[in-house]
Amino acid sequence: MRHLTAALAMAALVIATTGAARPGDVTPIAGADRLIAPLGVDPACPAKIEIGMRSDAKKPQYATMNVEIDPPLTASRSMLTSYLPPGYELGAKLLVAVPPGATEGEYGLRLRTPARTLSVPVEVVPVDRLDNGGNVALRRPVTASSQHVNANYPPCSIADGDRSSNGWAGGNGWNDATGRAWPDTVAIALGGTRQVSRVDLYTLDTERYPAATFGLRDWDVQAQVGGQWQTVAQVRGNTAGNARSDFAPVGADAVRVVALASNGANDYTRIIEVEIR
Repeated sequence: MRHLTAALAMAALVIATTGAARPGDVTPIAGADRLIAPLGVDPACPAKIEIGMRSDAKKPQYATMNVEIDPPLTASRSMLTSYLPPGYELGAKLLVAVPPGATEGEYGLRLRTPARTLSVPVEVVPVDRLDNGGNVALRRPVTASSQHVNANYPPCSIADGDRSSNGWAGGNGWNDATGRAWPDTVAIALGGTRQVSRVDLYTLDTERYPAATFGLRDWDVQAQVGGQWQTVAQVRGNTAGNARSDFAPVGADAVRVVALASNGANDYTRIIEVEIR
């Protein structure tokens, strides 16, 4: 359990709620006033949002918040319950899955406590209509040279828009399944020919797992042009959490990273995010 950040608390103030706050109330909060959920993505990488609740009581209490979502969308939890000291905020990640049969449009997500309800619209849109900020890799299909079966390192997570290493081993970031065997590859299909000239790679980098010890060190960036892979950039000796590769523009329908070595024990490829522009 942990406190939500000040940004999440501020978001709770601007999202409309029903019911007046009274002593003993539990206030539902969310990290965004709207959630965008793309259609047709790998189910291993659903849309996600931070949710939580805050105790406005003067005494400690056990509190429960129910989570409701319009079908056919599904949420990773139906409730959040905890012991809350006065003024304490409890946060949790909520995953929202969009089944293949869903249609685009707006759906409802509701966070209910006994006295208040917080509504967060969920907008389901095709990947081609996502606001990708120029990152043509966002939410595109990803294939990898290997994948752990019983661990939470889905390849699709390197194109989910989350650069943070904080969710490592919890669904955010790819770890190959062939330790001390190189090369490892991960490829992103771009949904058609795109003019690209830059790739930003984010590798594992936290206080506990710094990039200089656990991150990716050496790799090639390759673009698929006319059905053939060609190397457009190389990175060697990296010790930082992210590295940018610029190259002459090419029309590519896919981009892949060919990992050649990592730092420290030189054992696994660990990639958090790949952005392509």
